[in-house]
Amino acid sequence: MLADDTGSTLPLVIFYGFLALALVLIVAAASSLYLERKRLFTLADGAALVGAESFDLDAVTLTGHGPRATLLPGQVHAAVASYLAGNPTGAEAGEFEGLVVDRATTVDGESATVTVSAIWHPPVVTVFVPEGMRIDATAVARSVFG
Repeated sequence: MLADDTGSTLPLVIFYGFLALALVLIVAAASSLYLERKRLFTLADGAALVGAESFDLDAVTLTGHGPRATLLPGQVHAAVASYLAGNPTGAEAGEFEGLVVDRATTVDGESATVTVSAIWHPPVVTVFVPEGMRIDATAVARSVFG
Protein backbone atom coordinates (compact mmCIF):
# COMPACT_ATOMS: atom_id res chain seq x y z
CA MET A 1 0.00 0.00 0.00
CA LEU A 2 1.24 3.50 -0.82
CA ALA A 3 2.17 5.88 1.96
CA ASP A 4 -0.04 8.84 2.65
CA ASP A 5 1.30 11.94 0.86
CA THR A 6 -0.58 14.52 2.92
CA GLY A 7 1.61 17.56 3.62
CA SER A 8 4.28 16.62 1.08
CA THR A 9 3.87 19.89 -0.81
CA LEU A 10 4.87 22.01 2.19
CA PRO A 11 8.61 21.18 1.90
CA LEU A 12 8.45 21.96 -1.83
CA VAL A 13 6.77 25.32 -1.19
CA ILE A 14 9.38 26.18 1.45
CA PHE A 15 12.25 25.15 -0.83
CA TYR A 16 10.98 27.07 -3.86
CA GLY A 17 10.16 30.09 -1.70
CA PHE A 18 13.73 30.08 -0.37
CA LEU A 19 15.10 29.65 -3.89
CA ALA A 20 13.00 32.55 -5.23
CA LEU A 21 14.08 34.81 -2.35
CA ALA A 22 17.75 33.95 -2.90
CA LEU A 23 17.41 34.63 -6.62
CA VAL A 24 15.76 38.02 -6.02
CA LEU A 25 18.50 39.05 -3.57
CA ILE A 26 21.28 37.98 -5.94
CA VAL A 27 19.71 39.83 -8.89
CA ALA A 28 19.26 42.96 -6.73
CA ALA A 29 22.93 42.82 -5.67
CA ALA A 30 24.11 42.29 -9.25
CA SER A 31 22.01 45.21 -10.47
CA SER A 32 23.32 47.43 -7.70
CA LEU A 33 26.91 46.47 -8.54
CA TYR A 34 26.35 47.18 -12.24
CA LEU A 35 24.82 50.60 -11.58
CA GLU A 36 27.53 51.58 -9.09
CA ARG A 37 30.22 50.56 -11.58
CA LYS A 38 28.55 52.66 -14.29
CA ARG A 39 28.40 55.67 -11.96
CA LEU A 40 32.06 55.21 -11.06
CA PHE A 41 32.99 54.98 -14.75
CA THR A 42 31.06 58.20 -15.43
CA LEU A 43 33.09 59.92 -12.74
CA ALA A 44 36.36 58.50 -14.14
CA ASP A 45 35.38 59.57 -17.65
CA GLY A 46 34.74 63.14 -16.54
CA ALA A 47 38.00 63.20 -14.61
CA ALA A 48 39.92 61.88 -17.64
CA LEU A 49 38.39 64.58 -19.82
CA VAL A 50 39.45 67.25 -17.33
CA GLY A 51 42.93 65.72 -17.23
CA ALA A 52 43.15 65.73 -21.03
CA GLU A 53 42.31 69.44 -21.07
CA SER A 54 44.88 70.32 -18.38
CA PHE A 55 47.63 71.48 -20.73
CA ASP A 56 49.03 75.00 -20.89
CA LEU A 57 48.70 76.91 -24.15
CA ASP A 58 52.49 77.13 -24.21
CA ALA A 59 52.57 73.33 -24.48
CA VAL A 60 50.71 73.34 -27.82
CA THR A 61 52.99 72.69 -30.78
CA LEU A 62 52.32 72.67 -34.50
CA THR A 63 53.00 69.38 -36.25
CA GLY A 64 52.38 68.10 -39.75
CA HIS A 65 49.01 66.79 -38.52
CA GLY A 66 47.96 70.06 -36.91
CA PRO A 67 48.32 71.47 -33.40
CA ARG A 68 49.11 68.98 -30.61
CA ALA A 69 48.99 69.57 -26.88
CA THR A 70 51.62 68.04 -24.62
CA LEU A 71 50.31 66.80 -21.29
CA LEU A 72 52.41 66.52 -18.15
CA PRO A 73 51.66 63.85 -15.51
CA GLY A 74 51.73 66.37 -12.66
CA GLN A 75 49.24 68.66 -14.38
CA VAL A 76 46.91 65.76 -15.15
CA HIS A 77 46.99 64.55 -11.55
CA ALA A 78 46.40 68.05 -10.16
CA ALA A 79 43.48 68.68 -12.53
CA VAL A 80 41.85 65.34 -11.64
CA ALA A 81 42.26 65.97 -7.91
CA SER A 82 40.73 69.43 -8.29
CA TYR A 83 37.84 68.04 -10.33
CA LEU A 84 37.03 65.35 -7.79
CA ALA A 85 37.28 67.78 -4.88
CA GLY A 86 34.73 70.20 -6.33
CA ASN A 87 32.63 68.10 -8.69
CA PRO A 88 29.22 69.82 -8.86
CA THR A 89 27.59 67.29 -11.21
CA GLY A 90 25.04 64.60 -10.39
CA ALA A 91 27.72 61.93 -9.87
CA GLU A 92 29.36 63.69 -6.96
CA ALA A 93 32.60 62.25 -5.68
CA GLY A 94 31.29 62.45 -2.11
CA GLU A 95 28.63 59.86 -2.88
CA PHE A 96 31.23 57.11 -3.24
CA GLU A 97 32.54 55.43 -0.12
CA GLY A 98 36.32 55.21 0.00
CA LEU A 99 36.87 56.95 -3.32
CA VAL A 100 40.54 56.77 -4.32
CA VAL A 101 42.36 57.99 -7.40
CA ASP A 102 44.53 54.98 -8.19
CA ARG A 103 46.06 56.53 -11.29
CA ALA A 104 45.90 59.92 -12.97
CA THR A 105 48.67 60.40 -15.47
CA THR A 106 49.62 60.56 -19.11
CA VAL A 107 51.55 57.75 -20.72
CA ASP A 108 52.14 59.22 -24.17
CA GLY A 109 51.84 62.95 -23.45
CA GLU A 110 48.68 63.16 -25.57
CA SER A 111 46.04 61.30 -23.55
CA ALA A 112 45.06 61.28 -19.89
CA THR A 113 44.45 57.95 -18.13
CA VAL A 114 42.44 57.98 -14.91
CA THR A 115 41.65 55.01 -12.69
CA VAL A 116 39.39 55.52 -9.68
CA SER A 117 38.10 52.99 -7.18
CA ALA A 118 35.47 52.95 -4.46
CA ILE A 119 33.86 50.48 -2.08
CA TRP A 120 30.52 48.97 -3.10
CA HIS A 121 28.06 47.48 -0.61
CA PRO A 122 25.06 45.36 -1.66
CA PRO A 123 21.57 46.64 -0.82
CA VAL A 124 20.94 43.58 1.39
CA VAL A 125 23.79 41.62 2.95
CA THR A 126 23.23 37.88 2.60
CA VAL A 127 25.30 34.71 2.69
CA PHE A 128 25.20 34.69 -1.12
CA VAL A 129 26.86 38.07 -1.69
CA PRO A 130 29.95 39.62 -0.04
CA GLU A 131 29.43 42.46 2.43
CA GLY A 132 31.29 44.81 0.14
CA MET A 133 34.11 44.98 -2.31
CA ARG A 134 36.35 47.53 -4.01
CA ILE A 135 35.41 48.28 -7.60
CA ASP A 136 37.40 50.34 -10.07
CA ALA A 137 36.94 52.10 -13.37
CA THR A 138 39.48 53.33 -15.90
CA ALA A 139 38.91 55.97 -18.55
CA VAL A 140 41.19 57.46 -21.19
CA ALA A 141 40.62 60.83 -22.87
CA ARG A 142 42.58 62.73 -25.48
CA SER A 143 42.53 66.38 -26.48
CA VAL A 144 42.02 66.86 -30.19
CA PHE A 145 42.05 70.16 -31.99
CA GLY A 146 39.38 70.29 -34.68
